[in-house]
Amino acid sequence: MITCRLSTILGAKRLKVADVCRATGIARATLDRYYYDRVNSFDRAVLEKLCRFLQVKPGDLLTMIEQKDLFETWVAHAPAAAL
Repeated sequence: MITCRLSTILGAKRLKVADVCRATGIARATLDRYYYDRVNSFDRAVLEKLCRFLQVKPGDLLTMIEQKDLFETWVAHAPAAAL
């Protein structure tokens, strides 16, 4: 799963979403989706503006989190009689 770390980066730099909105021209609603990690698809133009403003690389802003397959976990912990 890909996750957005905008909230963490803004906290580390002591910036507010409103500051980013004013400086980049990105809509507040769009920034809120990135901030709360509710983005379904990533817009290249938005990512470029964020990376340039925050002086980070895309890999700093977006990270991959490994998520185990729930079915595999269930099979591994299921009692033998259930299989």
